[in-house]
Amino acid sequence: MQASNKKTTPVMGGGHGPGNMSRFMGQKPKNFKQSMKKLIRHLKPFYKPILISLTLAAASTVFNIFGPRMIGDMINAVSSGITATGPGNFNVDIDFQLVNRLGYILIALYLSSYIFNIAQSFLLTKVTQRLNQSLRNDVSQKINRMPFSYFDTRSYGDVLSVVTNDIDTISNSLNQAVTAMITSITSMIGILIMMLTISWQLTLVTLALVPLSILAIKIIMGNARKYFRAQQKTLGELNGHIEEMYSGHELIKVFNAKKNVENEFNQNNEILESSAYKSQFLSGLMMPVMGFIGNLSYIFVAVYGGFLAATNQLKVGYILSMIQYNRRFTQPMDQIAQSLTQLQSAAAAAERVFEFLEEKEMTNESELASEVPNRSGNIEFKHVKFGYTPDRVIIKDFNLNAKSGQKIAIVGPTGAGKTTLVNLLMKFYEINSGDIIIDGQSIHNLRREAVHKQFGMVLQDAWLFTGSIYDNLRYGNPKASKEDIKEAAKLANIDHFIESLPGGYDYVMTEESGISSGQRQLLTIARAMVTNAPMLILDEATSSVDTRTEMLIQKAMDILMKDRTSFVIAHRLSTIKNADIILVMNEGDIIESGNHDALMQKDGFYAKLYQSQFDRKNQYATE
Repeated sequence: MQASNKKTTPVMGGGHGPGNMSRFMGQKPKNFKQSMKKLIRHLKPFYKPILISLTLAAASTVFNIFGPRMIGDMINAVSSGITATGPGNFNVDIDFQLVNRLGYILIALYLSSYIFNIAQSFLLTKVTQRLNQSLRNDVSQKINRMPFSYFDTRSYGDVLSVVTNDIDTISNSLNQAVTAMITSITSMIGILIMMLTISWQLTLVTLALVPLSILAIKIIMGNARKYFRAQQKTLGELNGHIEEMYSGHELIKVFNAKKNVENEFNQNNEILESSAYKSQFLSGLMMPVMGFIGNLSYIFVAVYGGFLAATNQLKVGYILSMIQYNRRFTQPMDQIAQSLTQLQSAAAAAERVFEFLEEKEMTNESELASEVPNRSGNIEFKHVKFGYTPDRVIIKDFNLNAKSGQKIAIVGPTGAGKTTLVNLLMKFYEINSGDIIIDGQSIHNLRREAVHKQFGMVLQDAWLFTGSIYDNLRYGNPKASKEDIKEAAKLANIDHFIESLPGGYDYVMTEESGISSGQRQLLTIARAMVTNAPMLILDEATSSVDTRTEMLIQKAMDILMKDRTSFVIAHRLSTIKNADIILVMNEGDIIESGNHDALMQKDGFYAKLYQSQFDRKNQYATE
């Protein structure tokens, strides 16, 4: 069976732009309470800075709350010091010491509020980023403990989304929601207390319109949420369509499918425009509606306050204080509503992260051997049975005795179990029954790392990371010298190409380097040589190179595989004619084995497979 085909999914709404912030807008977790409990447990190591931050936020808000009251006291001090003695005549006897003292206290309060606000923002941002770092470390370590079977049933894009979008959503939502929640609650309580100390009548006037504000928030947020969901769903479909069309744009042109593609794009784009317009319009209504209700409350307070002043029941300065408090009182309700939505988003993201962290892991191998004492390259498969699922057995009863230095080729149709066999040999999957003996050691008694040290590997997909060619080639053997690396590159017939690049072996490869797939494959072959392991696995290692390069590589491979046990998976049968043993697999069983000449004389499955390839070559040559 060939390696599982995984459908990769583009990461939606990545980065820190608006798309990322709206990704979880209105999305509800399956269990909000449970998700928040787990998140709080993760925040326990940071409880001290969190408490300090929240205390500073509350103190900053309290200092701000005193402002309007003290401004009212200053106005009252000024107005009480001015008395009319006649038409156009005033007696001015203002207590400037009191006014100055109040002014200094007010400046000190606002300055303290500013400093506390900066301090709490610094602390909370540090905590959320530390939480980010902690969660990413947990996810990174978890990935290394996950069985390969997990990734067979998940798209890479989905896993990547957990590491990036979900963790970012948690920190961003917490950073904004927690502070806003604390300051909003503190503001509402503090402002209510300050208003009651000034005038209980005007306080009741302010509170009279609070139910209307709550109703407006509920209606607007409830309607906006469904459109945000539709927006994100359509955005995902649109991004997936764009990614798919971009990767296949050549075929789209070849088959003249441009019109169909554009029609589908336009359809998704129109749906997105409609849902985005409605969601943004409704969420944008929040401030105007709250402003309108606030203005109504402001009018009532101003009119009734004027009446209280005219009847000498309240001083003018306190009326101005009440007007300011009235303006501020409705803002926290809006902030609390938004904070609840953000906390909901954080819980939804946290749920996905914790679901990943709680997935079943590979078995603990700390008690197993970390080294293979005798690195000679002998392998024995003893009655190996394996299936990806209980009802889907791929390898049924596999037996093989491979001696040190032998070249074992594995051939067969797609789905025969060739790559599965190699995955079992590398302990990427646990066998259901039987055993694999590596240099006298049972694979059940060896750690995965110990098994991996025994092999150099070259796969169909030539994976190279962004970095220098030197670093890429020594990836499996960090202690390799430059001389060893150059020698391996010469054997792989890639040294001349490397030297032609700017900087030679120090040339930094990126996605834009323009290195062909064949050249990349040659580099991975050189990397396997540098690893200098006693055994090799070559999975279609020459599939991406032309015939001439293939011949050069084959010569280098013959040198490389000397005195090393090699397992070669090949569809191009001409490349394995010199193998010591050719295993012909079909439906998880070895149906034929032997060298090339012996199998051709049998005139069985292998001979027909080889002859079909030979006939196709002749047909292409004739054409």
